[in-house]
Amino acid sequence: MTKQSPSFGGSDDPIVVQIIGAPLACADGVKDTWREVARHTADQLIARFGDRVRVQYVDLFDVDCPALPDGAQLPLVLIEGEVLSSGGKISSPAIRKRIEALSITPNGHRG
Repeated sequence: MTKQSPSFGGSDDPIVVQIIGAPLACADGVKDTWREVARHTADQLIARFGDRVRVQYVDLFDVDCPALPDGAQLPLVLIEGEVLSSGGKISSPAIRKRIEALSITPNGHRG
């Protein structure tokens, strides 16, 4: 049985935001910081767009991880399968702007 990546929010036809990351090794052990940031980002987006958005965190080592584009860096943010950002920080404002550009308005209504 395949372990399914956590998804937050969603309706029948939501905008799909995938955040691909991996656990980070540090002096205190392994931390899953990107998963925590993905959860926080999902909470913000769901509060704004309701069930018109679904945020999925995918660990790089999960079997259901999509193929990464050449040169991609983590964290990788995909919206509807298209790269929004590669490397750096996960930006809720940038994700929100791209979702709004797809004619999704706050509270889940198509514009």
